[in-house]
Amino acid sequence: MTKKQKKAALCIVLSAVLLATVAVVSHFLHLPPWVTLLLFMVPYFTAGYNVLLDAVRNIARGQVFDEKFLMALATIGAFFVGEYHEAALVMIFFQIGELFESIAVGKSRRSIAALMDIRPDTARVIKDGVTEEVFPEEVQTGMHILIQPGERIPLDGVVVSGAAALDTAALTGESLPHEVNVGDTVVSGCINTNGLLTVQVSKPYEESTVARILELVENAGMHKAKSEKFITRFAKYYTPCVVIAAVLVAVMPPLVTGSYSDWAVWSEWIRRAMVFLVISCPCALVISVPLSYFGGIGGAAAKGILIKGSDSLEQLSACQTVVFDKTGTLTDGVFTVMQVCPADDVREEDLLFFAASAEMHSAHPLAKAVCAASARAQEPQQVHEKAGFGVSAVVDGKLVLAGSAKLLNENNIPVPVSSEKQTAVFVAADGNYIGCILLADQPKANAKTAIENLRKAGVGRICMLTGDRRETAQKIAAELGIDEVYSELLPADKVEIAQKIKAACKQGERFAFVGDGINDAPVLASADIGVAMGAFGSDAAVEAADVVLMKDAPADIALCMGISRKTRRIVMQNIVFSLGVKFGVLLLSAFGFAGMGIGIFADVGVCVIAICNAMRARKV
Repeated sequence: MTKKQKKAALCIVLSAVLLATVAVVSHFLHLPPWVTLLLFMVPYFTAGYNVLLDAVRNIARGQVFDEKFLMALATIGAFFVGEYHEAALVMIFFQIGELFESIAVGKSRRSIAALMDIRPDTARVIKDGVTEEVFPEEVQTGMHILIQPGERIPLDGVVVSGAAALDTAALTGESLPHEVNVGDTVVSGCINTNGLLTVQVSKPYEESTVARILELVENAGMHKAKSEKFITRFAKYYTPCVVIAAVLVAVMPPLVTGSYSDWAVWSEWIRRAMVFLVISCPCALVISVPLSYFGGIGGAAAKGILIKGSDSLEQLSACQTVVFDKTGTLTDGVFTVMQVCPADDVREEDLLFFAASAEMHSAHPLAKAVCAASARAQEPQQVHEKAGFGVSAVVDGKLVLAGSAKLLNENNIPVPVSSEKQTAVFVAADGNYIGCILLADQPKANAKTAIENLRKAGVGRICMLTGDRRETAQKIAAELGIDEVYSELLPADKVEIAQKIKAACKQGERFAFVGDGINDAPVLASADIGVAMGAFGSDAAVEAADVVLMKDAPADIALCMGISRKTRRIVMQNIVFSLGVKFGVLLLSAFGFAGMGIGIFADVGVCVIAICNAMRARKV
């Protein structure tokens, strides 16, 4: 426990001891009523001074009807009718409930707080061969920083010298180290475990991985689930209603029966009203529902899954359709040239030369693979890249087109029909087709497991969207067990298809889209739940998504869905249990069948049970 929690626990124990002592003393000694009252006030104020103080402060702020106001009103009323020990017990048990809430929140918060520790304090900038420690916010793009063994990487960048094993557990939950060498990308928040690295910064701090993660965590509480919003609205109207009901319970029976001059009758009905107030306190709902979602988000964070808010967690529980992007999501996104197919009278090396030269400055994975396969290339001129089509450029005095068959067809260049099932880059020079380059991209290691787990989780429809060729897409889909494929799509086509899939969902069902590329951002934003393949996905995709998988593992989608459904079940259990017990005991108390002891159970007992149940959401 924290220092504050230990202090609260000590206060509870001290109050209980004082109450027991006062009860024994008052039982065996015949003390004057005013002395007995003063003695019982000692354990009462020891346990409840902060509750009374908060109730007064809230009233001063205009926030009258909350659980602390109910506790103060009920216990003061109990003193008024002579139920001294009951008043002190209510405060002690209320503090026990508060302590349980604090411990439960602390456990969930620690899972999320582990992510907050990834923020680096300084960065070692290399200037003229000398290192200088500065704040990460002061480092500019292109600067070189030095990361020594044991230090946390402060900014995203590319390794320019050195090699090391990085501990990525804080970001991804993955215990195995990630090896990096010259030319590899490193992200902020990882720990350099063994080597000396020099890194060229590729992004300013505010755009770095660590900054994005911290922003997601800090803003998670702003996005509330419908259940949370309902409980907030419910408590807003419920609390004043039960106060009015308690007043009616205390006042109406003596007036209606004509016993308004009999103090014994008044005392009995006031006692029942006080029990009514204690029972009616909405602590169990107000605490346990948000705590359940907080626990679910914390449990997911411990597994390297960032959920931007409880609304996203809740919507995942109703997800029946999952749509995947292919490249970089279900597949590794690392293409290799499998075969070079030149046209007649064209040499393989010339075909590769023209294709690599034209695509030299393209960031597309296919372009990078083609450039890596070519032994020579030349700086292109008049380069124009069209998303979803390819590149046109002047190379060695010739107008070269390199990209999809659509690009060549658009320029009235016939493309031979290919029966190959690999992805292809078609190339033309000065209006003539000169060949194609076949490439392959392998499915991720756990992609098939991800699809199988989603089906076990009850997802009825799994689709794949890709800009790749139909044959390639169908081959990957058949290998993974996906039965609905949309291929040869442009970025705008993906949004259109996603909207049609969303429209086909039944009432109350939700659909999730999983992607990682910058061209996936519009679809991620339009989906009910957007899932981004996290740390190494594009900034636009991560910003647009509701859920970020830091491990880049599609199998985590089913895990996240399981967390969502478990959390939702716990929320509903707490709502039904809390309201059921409260309304049942409220009726009993109104008719005199429930005393303060049962009232305390219906309030604090139910609250503690609901909190313990909510804590199960942390267990993944």
